Amino acid sequence: MDILLLERLVPEALAWLEARHSVESRPELANDPGALRKAIYKAEAVVLPRKVVVTREFLDFAPMLKAVARMHVGTDNTDLEACRERKVRVIQATTANVRSNAEYLLASLLLLYRRGIGSALIGDRHADIRLGRELNGSVVGIFGLAPTAHTLALMLHALGAKLIGYDPAVHHTAPIWSRLQIQPVSLQDMMAHSDAISVQVMYASRYQGFINDKMLAHCKPGQMWVGISRSGLFDPQALATALSDGRIEACMMDGAEAGFASKGTPLHEISNLFLTPRLGSHTRESRLRASWYVAHRIHEALAPRHSGMDQLSSSPMDLEPGSGGGGRPGEPQFIIR
Repeated sequence: MDILLLERLVPEALAWLEARHSVESRPELANDPGALRKAIYKAEAVVLPRKVVVTREFLDFAPMLKAVARMHVGTDNTDLEACRERKVRVIQATTANVRSNAEYLLASLLLLYRRGIGSALIGDRHADIRLGRELNGSVVGIFGLAPTAHTLALMLHALGAKLIGYDPAVHHTAPIWSRLQIQPVSLQDMMAHSDAISVQVMYASRYQGFINDKMLAHCKPGQMWVGISRSGLFDPQALATALSDGRIEACMMDGAEAGFASKGTPLHEISNLFLTPRLGSHTRESRLRASWYVAHRIHEALAPRHSGMDQLSSSPMDLEPGSGGGGRPGEPQFIIR
């Protein structure tokens, strides 16, 4: 066995890999650590879901491993230093979900602005008519310049929103602000002037509890919040208080960590907090992009042993699925970024 799949690729990408390597698909192993340790002993590459953590101990059971691949972004579940020491390549489809996450944030903003739509979607055909708001003319605070923010900014500009922003890791004089047509402001000003705030900060441990009482004290009353960043960015008690006293009218977050709003926590009974289970990255299109990216990068990692196969270039430049012309029908096209 060359490749062990614990997360499914789209059929086209899977067939492409199977034509070049020995591939075994065993998604059930994600819930059976003992069986997984036995299965990875002879694997040279593995595609893992988010919940499977790669540790030094994991790598001890995989002496032939050359690549660990994931369809999602984030390395908190992977010991990068251990992989580097074992010369195991870590592969992530880092930009496959950028557009799908941006559309999630936009959809969330629109739903919070027009809450009556949500009532109809859950089957309440006779709900009271709620007075909605429009994004056109609204001031939207872009909190964090992760790649998703770049795509979201284009969408919001098209809808007539005014964008201001803050990123703790990006200086206000950086050219990226003007390229995205986002006015850089202080954190306090973003909080005080935004009708809505979109959170897509690139998370780091130093940002644990960054959104706290001190920050939320400057909220413009009635703000709408949406986010795809790690929920560790929030102080739960501070968020619960802001949602209860009207500073934040409603908040929708994607992929909060387990226990963030569980029973016994400050956020458990908060009815205007809406949590979704990592829906932002789950679209057919993002799955297609991620599958092809992972398939090609795995083949590239194993290519030296398969010199007779049609190898990809060993160039460090990333190849990502695109929609250009050329090639045979059904064959994935690529653009270089």
